Amino acid sequence: MSRQLALDIINLRPTGQVGHTEYSLEYHPEYAAARLGLAQDDPGLWRALYDDWGIDLCWSTDDGLHGNWGARGRCTDMGHAAYAGDGSDLHQPATCPFTSPEEVWAFDPVAEYGLPDFDEQVAAYQRGVTAALQSRPNQLVTGGYYKTIVSGGIQAFGWDMLLEAAANRKRMEAVWDRFFLFTLHHMKAWAQTSVEVIIQHDDFVWSAGAFMNPSIYRDIIIPRYAELWKPLHAAGKKVLFCSDGLFEMFVEDLSEAGADGFIFEPCNRFGAMAERVGKSKALVGSCVDCRDLSFGTWETVRETIDETLRIARQCAGVILAVGNHMPSNIPDSMMDRFIEHVKASRVFHD
Repeated sequence: MSRQLALDIINLRPTGQVGHTEYSLEYHPEYAAARLGLAQDDPGLWRALYDDWGIDLCWSTDDGLHGNWGARGRCTDMGHAAYAGDGSDLHQPATCPFTSPEEVWAFDPVAEYGLPDFDEQVAAYQRGVTAALQSRPNQLVTGGYYKTIVSGGIQAFGWDMLLEAAANRKRMEAVWDRFFLFTLHHMKAWAQTSVEVIIQHDDFVWSAGAFMNPSIYRDIIIPRYAELWKPLHAAGKKVLFCSDGLFEMFVEDLSEAGADGFIFEPCNRFGAMAERVGKSKALVGSCVDCRDLSFGTWETVRETIDETLRIARQCAGVILAVGNHMPSNIPDSMMDRFIEHVKASRVFHD
């Protein structure tokens, strides 16, 4: 467990083991407290659990000083399903403030939300980097941006209005470009900080794959990612591209655009990702599906861990992660068996 191990893996330096990260461990406060013998409100609980679980990388993004779009202008609240154990994250969707594709095509996020002062944004990002080094000294905490081009459109317009407007490729390209420029301001700010690794998050596909014509991704969306990553690479940063859904078909395009690694769900086959880009890019994922942890057998979970490690031996750098978070309904006994097997197996023995 170390931030240096995560850095070595992302930089494709030989380590003889896989790294480890998980998402949503904080949905398991009772488990963490019982495992560590601490109170649930102990301020050191999560730092202790991350260390106990051998976490090397902490997923983190920050949309900046103007990141709360709902407080600054029009955006669509699509609601949230219950994911936390107590259902506290459940809320109902609100009415979309956009009523026609014409309103979408005319939209400019810079005019709507305003861009934060550049120097102030750099300083705010750097404060976050410094705080992360203090709160998670044993993990590599990334910088990053969540509401990138397509995710920005989803956040602003909601799915229904976005899909209706995106049917007109020519009119929509101008909108994508405005979200690109809004994002670029923040990537240039991240480039001025001391953070080593950036996550570029953009949920640009569905679980079934592309929801727009593939040429739109290759001609419009991905080339703009390449521009977002130029200031980061010029500053010596590594970029991990992250998206929900199935983007296996675009992984070579993303690689050519400059992604240094990929964070992905198991709908992207881990073996296929390894075969296609595993020798030249860092992979953050696994064959392990969170549904097996919640509803399956230990034998299935163990087999998918072992398959992940078998494939990882052929890759330049792998950080193991359960696909699509660690939901609150995973039994404590399964949590324990999972992590003890990972810890016992993650170092390669020839």
